[in-house]
Amino acid sequence: MQKITLFLILFTFLSNNLIADDVPVIVIAPSKAPQSLSTVGTSVTVIDEKKIGSSVQSFLGDIIEENTTGNNFWQAGGAGTIMALQFRGLPKAYSTVYVDGVKKSDASTPKNDFYFDDILAGQISKVEVLKGNQSTMYGSGAMGGTVNVFSKQGAGEFKRNLNYNTGNNKTHNINYSYGGSDENKDFYFGLERFQTDGISAMTHNDESDAYKNHTLLTNLGYELSDNLDMRGIFKVVDSKLHYDAINETFDQVNNYSHETDGSAVFKINYRPTDKMENRLILNKSYMRRAADNVANQFNNLVIDQTFHSSRETIHLENSYKYNSNHNIVFGAEKEFEEARFNAYDNEMIPFQDQEDFKKGEEITSQYFDVQSSFGKLHTTVGLRRDDHSQGHKEDSKRLTAAYLSDKFGAKFKGSFGTGAKFPTLYEYSAASTPAKLHPETGRSYDLGVEKSFYNKGLNLDLTYFNHKYENAIEGWKNQGYVPGNTTGGVQTEGLEFMSTIKPKKDLDFNLAYTYTSSHDGADFDDPDMGPGSAGNFIISQMVRTPRHLVNIGAQYKLYENLKLKWNTKWSDETRDYGNSNLAGSSGGMTYRDIRLPNYDVHDVGVDFNIKGIKAFAQISNVFNEKYSQSAQYTGPERAFNLAFKKLY
Repeated sequence: MQKITLFLILFTFLSNNLIADDVPVIVIAPSKAPQSLSTVGTSVTVIDEKKIGSSVQSFLGDIIEENTTGNNFWQAGGAGTIMALQFRGLPKAYSTVYVDGVKKSDASTPKNDFYFDDILAGQISKVEVLKGNQSTMYGSGAMGGTVNVFSKQGAGEFKRNLNYNTGNNKTHNINYSYGGSDENKDFYFGLERFQTDGISAMTHNDESDAYKNHTLLTNLGYELSDNLDMRGIFKVVDSKLHYDAINETFDQVNNYSHETDGSAVFKINYRPTDKMENRLILNKSYMRRAADNVANQFNNLVIDQTFHSSRETIHLENSYKYNSNHNIVFGAEKEFEEARFNAYDNEMIPFQDQEDFKKGEEITSQYFDVQSSFGKLHTTVGLRRDDHSQGHKEDSKRLTAAYLSDKFGAKFKGSFGTGAKFPTLYEYSAASTPAKLHPETGRSYDLGVEKSFYNKGLNLDLTYFNHKYENAIEGWKNQGYVPGNTTGGVQTEGLEFMSTIKPKKDLDFNLAYTYTSSHDGADFDDPDMGPGSAGNFIISQMVRTPRHLVNIGAQYKLYENLKLKWNTKWSDETRDYGNSNLAGSSGGMTYRDIRLPNYDVHDVGVDFNIKGIKAFAQISNVFNEKYSQSAQYTGPERAFNLAFKKLY
């Protein structure tokens, strides 16, 4: 923290002759219809193509971490290892991710999770990050927030584009694309290849974990008439990773996984009148993970196992603009989801089900969202109904407001929402009495203010958030360690602060701070393991969620074609679960929780142009800080990255 304070003092003395530009931003994700960011009552961060293109990072998760507050990012090792985002202290399963309208999650995982480790950034045009309850628009699992990712599409003259990144550990990332548009069609084709020898994911060995990723994208839009157009998007990601077993006594060389993630989207957009728009969206996604899995944490037996997850969605989305002040978005969708994987099927592994797992479910939904403007006050009121094939019926509600005050020159914003998360396919299968499982339910609200001092080049954004959900599904001891609804309640609250300042024409400075107070009742309220039981859970905060998180950085345009960059991240200590290497520690308690120490990581870089070629150079983790974001998994070491981008 002393280094951060020193940098703050330095840039405070540079603050003079402040100027800023007010550029309107249009967003789609908050209500699935275009609206000005200034009228949105929820907390939204837009990461546009310019920001993505000016980053030396190859993975989307890293770019989201650089540009947002209120989320906790962690990774279990280097490139290709598990990369997760937790919004406002909530578990990652309580936020949803959409790529081109396709919901991304792996139904074969216990919590139907999604990880960012295989999403390269080269084919992405924009990201909209929504924090707070988004269940009325995005259904089950969106109680913490939603990430909407938009792929590139052709525009303007047809041309080729070539980008290349390289760095330590024989890292190479090449991205080629071709695209453009004419009077009635646009086309984009992209192919990206990333590979690295990697670093060791675990702290207990130095065996490198190599990773490869091939990403293919095609995006074709065709306008049949002034009122009718259609679009087809196909994307496939194929990745391979050598990874480390958790137990340090296990074989660290032969652990290997191969993942394939494919999705196809077809959209028809029909505008019968100037006020009405109808969209039919069909999509299908498929995920396959093949891995050499260690059978259990006490046995060095490696078993080949394959996991499959698929999802099909039919979605009819409509919007009706009654007048310039009132718009309604309404729709219906049906989602089919299936998961399957082969059993261990080995006599050396006791207590394992010998039958293959195969389960499916359906969710039918209807929703509406009314957007209204009353002078300076802009509101949305939304309602959603979800019917699950297991007989569950849940309603979600949302109210947001944004008030643009001329007197204070500020935007006051707030939102309140309720939501639900249905039990996963795994939880239904593993529960002793599946019929007794019911959805986890929650509510959240936030209040904030945004103010810009245009004559001083200063922008401020401060938000208070409060999230709570109940009926958490966990495997407590008194339930026989199988999934079941518990009495545990999970709650997080805190503050998000973001500031940008332009003290000089060529200098930009940014500061982001998040304070999160959390209570993980799903763990800590367990009567057999929680407080007073001498059990494993020694503190109540959510795992891998720091109480304090700071990001600070600056950009300085030294010459017309040369820009210097600096960024520092400081994270407070966090709680994490123990693992097999820690068994028997802490007074004989197996897998007792541990504390991961705080850390600070510093990156410096430079952007420059060389005869029409944009180049980026960066040194990450300048001081080679040794740190962990997950117990006994290493954080990335010091590395040099160099990127070139050329338009033909």
